[in-house]
Amino acid sequence: GCTVKYTGYLEHWDEPFCTNCYSKSPGLMKLGKDITLGGLEIGLLTMKKGEVARFVFTPDYAYGRQGCPPLIPPNATVMFEVEVLDFLDSDESDAFFELTAEQQDTFPLQKVLKVADTEREFGNYLYRKRHFEGAKDRYKRAFSILGRSPSSEAEQCQIDASKLLVLLNLSLTYLKLERPAQALAYGEKALEIDQRNAKALFRCGQACLCMTEYEKARDFLVRAQHIQPFNHDINNELKKLA
Repeated sequence: GCTVKYTGYLEHWDEPFCTNCYSKSPGLMKLGKDITLGGLEIGLLTMKKGEVARFVFTPDYAYGRQGCPPLIPPNATVMFEVEVLDFLDSDESDAFFELTAEQQDTFPLQKVLKVADTEREFGNYLYRKRHFEGAKDRYKRAFSILGRSPSSEAEQCQIDASKLLVLLNLSLTYLKLERPAQALAYGEKALEIDQRNAKALFRCGQACLCMTEYEKARDFLVRAQHIQPFNHDINNELKKLA
């Protein structure tokens, strides 16, 4: 999937026949599904995040012999200006989740970690768009595949590092969804991996504050403050509590 800004022009025309540049935050589009113009698909696959390009497509790569009345005449050559704002490759990840649990277990750990990372990236994208329910589902999908048994201490460290990021994201997202009990549960799971994680302690403190469990909230926040004494957010929550 990719987030792109695009404007399409007909040959010798100054006014665009299509654009999404007026949208403040264009949505994520899938190649082959939301973007079906042949030339544009090929062009986007050659681009990197942040790149701006101008493509000229002959009719074979655009709207063909028929065109697309009333906007596009037959045999039209078109020009597209494109900017890639973000690029997330989900093909591998989607394919992985279509496998059975047994098949997933046979995958090398590095591949599983990569899939979890892709899901987390998608979750982050949705979170930034304030689609918290969708973000939560992506994070849960990532977490669901990180339960495998490691074959060495190095593998355990890699799994834990990946898990920790997802758990912190889940805790924050459940706070946004105003479900503090779940936020606390995921924050505590993160603390099982790293008991001195200031973010996890802070999330647990916030969750307890939402549930009016002030003693517990204070305990978590003071522990977080010991680790990050100059963190404004932690100090502000403690002031609120006082």
